[in-house]
Amino acid sequence: MTATATSTPPPAAPKVSGGKGGRTRLSFPVVLLIVAGALLALSAVRAITGAQDVTSAGQISAALAMAVPIGLAGLGGLWAERAGVVNIGLEGMMILGTFFGAWAGWQTSPWLGVLAGIIGGMLGGLLHAVATVTFGVDHIISGIAINILALGFTTYFAKLWFNTGEAAAKGGSPKQSPPSDDITSVTIPGLSDWLHSIEKHHWFFVSDVAGVVGGLVTNVSLLTILAVILFVVTFFVLWKTSFGLRLRSCGENPIAAESLGVNVYRYKYIAVIISGGMAGLGGAFLSLVTSHIYNEGQTGGRGYIGLAAMIFGNWRPGGLAMGAGLFGFADALQLRNGGESVHALLLLLVVVLAVLAAWKLYRKSFVQGAVSAVIAAAVLVWYLATDTVPTEFVSATPYIVTLLVLSLSAQRLRMPKADGMRYRKGQGK
Repeated sequence: MTATATSTPPPAAPKVSGGKGGRTRLSFPVVLLIVAGALLALSAVRAITGAQDVTSAGQISAALAMAVPIGLAGLGGLWAERAGVVNIGLEGMMILGTFFGAWAGWQTSPWLGVLAGIIGGMLGGLLHAVATVTFGVDHIISGIAINILALGFTTYFAKLWFNTGEAAAKGGSPKQSPPSDDITSVTIPGLSDWLHSIEKHHWFFVSDVAGVVGGLVTNVSLLTILAVILFVVTFFVLWKTSFGLRLRSCGENPIAAESLGVNVYRYKYIAVIISGGMAGLGGAFLSLVTSHIYNEGQTGGRGYIGLAAMIFGNWRPGGLAMGAGLFGFADALQLRNGGESVHALLLLLVVVLAVLAAWKLYRKSFVQGAVSAVIAAAVLVWYLATDTVPTEFVSATPYIVTLLVLSLSAQRLRMPKADGMRYRKGQGK
């Protein structure tokens, strides 16, 4: 999410890909090392504190289910912002996806509900594109307006469609829809049971790996598999095709793109409509997979968290997936009565803050280092003085993690240069 401006975007600067003064792009082996290090840290926390649920298959399975709608919302934001349009209206487009997905899902089939949710989100994306691309409305104002309109629209029509006739007889009410059928889930036979047997031994690291992998291969919804495929397709289309190059050029320097014959308006429209469809799919996942019904307010700010995951991922699908996984893990804690698990993770937070304080002091950032050290000490006192954390704190964990991650990663971010800037056709003439 970025601020908007009315000025003409500056000419594109040479890209920095690494080396001195540049940002080093993480390679796949480095990413694997980071993941292994994080899992090793969680394994140590589990062994020290005895909080076995931290790396259990149930926790990972719940985290995956929570990460999918966040990741899809973030993927929608990535499409829009790579074309230069800030889409803070992802929350509203998710709301439309939850509503239309549940509305079609209980009457027909869940897969038609998925399609209806995508179309609902695309309608929200089209409205955002008309406002920002055609009429030049400030991107933030348009996005907020869509969020408000989507909430009002679904609240009004839920009372009309879910509270009368057959819908009411099947469990509908002014705030929820009748339940829809399940979308098929898959489990790898044999492997899931074998991993579960290893997890039960609680061996250091080995059982933790078994729990994580077991959670990823047990009762996985087909819609989750579709979401993973969409991440791969997005990377291929945006970074490996001429279409993707032209779309990304609209977010870097639309004037230069126009001078080369790119129809900037068309690509912005395509990107924002796809963005809405992705967010709508995330909303449909919530109403058709997570809960099987539409519930008023069930998005719970996941559109905004998806934007945070996109920013954390530096506007790239791989980093976005890692951010969505992190936020999904934090979100899943509240589903599994995670007071003990969150209390155990306080110890991990102490270590992270202590390492950060040492690094800042080494770089002679004395104020930041001292602040990190003081916070680490306060969290350590909290951990030693308590056995669990309040339920209210567990519920706030996803939002606290969002703030911490964005504050720690802000210095390495590089958004598209023309992101959020108003563009009018013919500016370069």
